[in-house]
Parts: sequence; structure tokens; C-alpha cells
Amino acid sequence: MSAIHDIEHLLPALSRAEKAQLLKWVVQDLGDDFPGIESSPAVCGGEARIVRTRIPVWALEQSRRLGVTEADLLRAYPSLRAEDLANAWAYVRAHGDAIEQQLREHEAA
Repeated sequence: MSAIHDIEHLLPALSRAEKAQLLKWVVQDLGDDFPGIESSPAVCGGEARIVRTRIPVWALEQSRRLGVTEADLLRAYPSLRAEDLANAWAYVRAHGDAIEQQLREHEAA
């Protein structure tokens, strides 16, 4: 019996909340945790950035650590929306090691 066959038989027994949790896990597993964040090898060296922009997540995090407020970031980057910052902070929480590495690399440059 395959795993997908098992899931097909278990699905009707799940509550709506359990189905929602299952869906969340599937989306996370597919790597689409952060729809407002993307990375492409040809843009910003492949570093995670805000969609529609060339603003890397590490740069926003660096600014935040230096005491720049969200309001200041939104004024400095007119293409940013508050939702973009929320996505960036969530990305930083989930990918802290990668962001730390990028911060170190850019400090050394």
C-alpha cells in the first residue's frame, strides 16, 4: 500500500483543523513558506529578496538590527509594503543561519 493511498483513506476521518494543519505541512514541504520572498540565481546573487524588488532580506534585517524602524524602511523603499516586511521577518526567523551567513559575508566585503 502506498503512502498516498494511506492518506486518501485517512483524509475523511480528519477534522477541518487537522486538514488545515496537513495542508500547511504540505505547503511548507513544497518550499512555498514565504510567497513574498523569492530568490533567483540571476538576481541579487541568488539571495532571498522581496518579490518585485532587488531588496535582499539580509539588508532589511541588517537595517532592523541597526535600529531602523519599519516606518523608516517603508519610507526609504517606496516599493515595499508592510506585508513585505512581515514576510521578511518570518523568513529571517525560519532561515536565521542563512541570514547570519549573508550578514557576515556582506560585512566582510
